[in-house]
Amino acid sequence: MSTQSYGIRTTIDASYEDAIPKVTEALKQEGFGILTQIDVAATLKQKLDKSFRKYVILGSCNPSLAYQALTSETEIGLFLPCNVLVYEGDDGKTVVSAQDPIVTLGIVENEAVMPVAKEAKERLERVIAALSS
Repeated sequence: MSTQSYGIRTTIDASYEDAIPKVTEALKQEGFGILTQIDVAATLKQKLDKSFRKYVILGSCNPSLAYQALTSETEIGLFLPCNVLVYEGDDGKTVVSAQDPIVTLGIVENEAVMPVAKEAKERLERVIAALSS
């Protein structure tokens, strides 16, 4: 497993199935909605007939932040929405990991995007902290 950190992560005291609505609600409290939900295990089973751990990718978006980013940099849409993972770890515990917008948007050479990335990260850190408590 990679030691590289692309996100903000926590392990929560909830089953995988119970975690998804908790994560969705915590995101909502910070102004994020879910645009997409990809059940990775089901997709891999259907497309490749391969088994995989319980794993969902939630494509979350804060409309105000997305608008600010898009009006600063048209092609920033390539990095949207902010992905949040919910998956069952090797130890059976439920992991929640949100992409770090500063890491993701750090490759964009437009200073106007960085304040948006910082605010998005602060909001996602609060989501992860709320889930950790």
